[in-house]
Amino acid sequence: MRATPLYLAVFALALVPLAGSVNADDANKAAIKAQYTFFNPTPKRLMRDMTTDRPDITESPFTIDAGHVQTETQVFSYARSRPGEDGAVSDVYEVGTTNVRIGLTNFAEVALVWQPYGAVETRSPIPGRSFTSDGVGTLEIRGKINFWGNDTFEKPGATAAALLPFIDVPTDPGNGISVDDVEGGFIVPLAIKLSEKLELGLNAGAAIVKNEDASGYRTEFLGSAAFGYEWTDKLGTYYEVAVELGTEDPRGDIVLLGTGLTYAVDDDTQLDAGINVGVTRASDRINPFVGVSRRF
Repeated sequence: MRATPLYLAVFALALVPLAGSVNADDANKAAIKAQYTFFNPTPKRLMRDMTTDRPDITESPFTIDAGHVQTETQVFSYARSRPGEDGAVSDVYEVGTTNVRIGLTNFAEVALVWQPYGAVETRSPIPGRSFTSDGVGTLEIRGKINFWGNDTFEKPGATAAALLPFIDVPTDPGNGISVDDVEGGFIVPLAIKLSEKLELGLNAGAAIVKNEDASGYRTEFLGSAAFGYEWTDKLGTYYEVAVELGTEDPRGDIVLLGTGLTYAVDDDTQLDAGINVGVTRASDRINPFVGVSRRF
């Protein structure tokens, strides 16, 4: 854990030389689209290819074109936990969680993520400690500012980077689905185009979360890496590792391995499916999911 702040600093410093890859032609492309805003939408002919922040955990550095809206919905997901310290096991169901992303300028967006329904079934070997919770989930308010690469991520060697701050707001404290207190944090997404078909996404960040058994807050550190491969113009797959460090869980930190696929129905619609598998005692054992994204 003591090395984690150093890791974040090294990651941030690594972005500095990458920024030098932006040339005069790249700057001209950005200048052409700089005139467009939420109230003066980017015309269809100038819009970049559709990119999403799902289905992998790793967030992308790309924003929505100005004046356009993109919905990214986790239609359904299921997660089975490993036994807790008391032997209890939980099944978690998530329905309809949607990220509504709104393009404000050519390099900035705002987003609202809300879970309309979720349920948790916890079974304990100790009599009287099994329970079920259900209800609406947390409202997450996000921003994203692209530093570079929005419109120039085309050739091998290209890079893109952004800053993604977020705030989690309780919707129904105490229901077992929503957070009970305001929390927040930030993520720094970086993407590298390794070849015409292969991309690498990296995330580093931190979250300020409420202590469960004591007053005050603590810091958790987030990190992930995902390789994405385009098999065809429509079909892609990804392979990912994600970590969450500094949790209160006595079983340790969370480490997940994930994989999945995406299918582009058309230029503005994408279907996806994937699965995450936990490799540490604190991680969920398995987490399959399906989703759909649509750009307007």
